[in-house]
Amino acid sequence: MYLNRRALMISLAAVGLGAPRAAHARGQIVGGNAFGSTWRTMAGPETDMSAVRSVTCDIIADIDATMSPYRATSDLALFNASRRSDWQTLSASFCRVSQAACDIAKLTHGAFDPTVGPIVGRFGFGPITGGSGDYHDIAVNGEMIKKATQDLTLDLCGIAKGYALDRIVDEMLSLGVDAALVEVGGEARCIGQHPDGRDWQVAIADPFAVAFQAYRIVAPRGRALATSGHAANGVFGPMATSHIIAPPTARPASTALASVSVLAPTGLDADALATALCAVGPAAGIAMARDLDIAALFITDGSNAPPEVMTGGFPDHVLV
Repeated sequence: MYLNRRALMISLAAVGLGAPRAAHARGQIVGGNAFGSTWRTMAGPETDMSAVRSVTCDIIADIDATMSPYRATSDLALFNASRRSDWQTLSASFCRVSQAACDIAKLTHGAFDPTVGPIVGRFGFGPITGGSGDYHDIAVNGEMIKKATQDLTLDLCGIAKGYALDRIVDEMLSLGVDAALVEVGGEARCIGQHPDGRDWQVAIADPFAVAFQAYRIVAPRGRALATSGHAANGVFGPMATSHIIAPPTARPASTALASVSVLAPTGLDADALATALCAVGPAAGIAMARDLDIAALFITDGSNAPPEVMTGGFPDHVLV
């Protein structure tokens, strides 16, 4: 589903999550496929992992069926194909995520823009077609949504994975799980502590390394961690092209900013904010993170900013 817009993968090698399913002395691991990537969960030895797998697969299937731009029957595809500019009744989850996308677009002054799908498609990184739009032209009221112009479209790929992560964590809490680390497509949230009593640890990949190499090891400590970057889907050669679109220029974002990792209270917020900061490039992204007090790690090529910049409370979570 989100193969062409997914964030740069966060590796969980730091906690031993290297296989789809494995047993550890003090923990269990289960995983599978999700949104063109994978999901993995590590939990304590007393956790019913079959229940974890069941609820996770159900949530992933529901969000894929609702928000995938690759499924003609999804709410998102139906909304995009519709020529109507009046209120349409669609699923609560689709409307909720659409409203959140517009709220973060306003917060970031359009750095995160859920209407850039057609531009992404024109550069070969997605299936959405349509006219140019503006997030101000989307209105949501409960389970109803409307667009001001008939050819306006939505692209929720920069936020839906984070929403999936939040729903999975909520369901695990309802199951009584008190120790777990959940990862969806490289975005992570933890519940409680590792079974051995320490903080959960997550490795952020070095975006310049050819093979996986940990750049930093962080302890999210109850916060969601999301990373956005160009390496996962960009085109590299004599000229590098990013799959992330910079809304102010309607062009691929500068690859001088290799990746941005964000810690936020929810996966939804972390996902969208990481996309926004990556989209606007090193200088504007760092300035925005400082202005909004976002806990973020910027890794750059050093040409327009220092090779590494941390903002907000991010340094407090860095272990290595």
